[in-house]
Amino acid sequence: MVDALGLGLGIMLTLTVVILHFSKGTAWQPAEDIVDDVLEHRAATVPETDFPEPMSRSIGGGGGGVGAVVSGEAEAEGELEEGEETVDEDDPSSIPDDEADVYEVEFVKEGETIEVKENETLLDAGEDEGWDLPYACREGQCISCGGLITDGHAEEYVEHHTNQMLGEEELSDGYTLTCVAYPVADLTLETGESP
Repeated sequence: MVDALGLGLGIMLTLTVVILHFSKGTAWQPAEDIVDDVLEHRAATVPETDFPEPMSRSIGGGGGGVGAVVSGEAEAEGELEEGEETVDEDDPSSIPDDEADVYEVEFVKEGETIEVKENETLLDAGEDEGWDLPYACREGQCISCGGLITDGHAEEYVEHHTNQMLGEEELSDGYTLTCVAYPVADLTLETGESP
């Protein structure tokens, strides 16, 4: 025994809601897309840097920086010609192989001692052995490739070329960046260690 008045009111109320729902102007509208505005705002507030973006092997990068290192003489003359490169005299990698000294480097975690030339980084030498050593930028701008020289002060055993992350305190504790560390003496290294 359904009350006819209640049934009629229920049907009328339902029809009213359905009509209002499908009426023009009452449908849900998505919010305006502001992604581009947010990105432009963020880009305007982030300062520009004069070093290249690090390459991360997690996204398929990982190669060394590509390009020429400009010396003071080349800067005075203007821009380099296409394909022309100048060599940074202070860069240990510019030492010819036949003139490079060789040092014994013990990689503790890998359980091996290998010979490393003074013109090769510790990271490259380890990778030449087939070891999967940690790294990210390969330019001394992060600490992903960090290692610990257990023999003492890092600067007594390696020369850092373009180290931008380790300070004197970390270096004196024996920390090194294997991607820019060239050996200058025999040493013992624990890879995967950072301050």
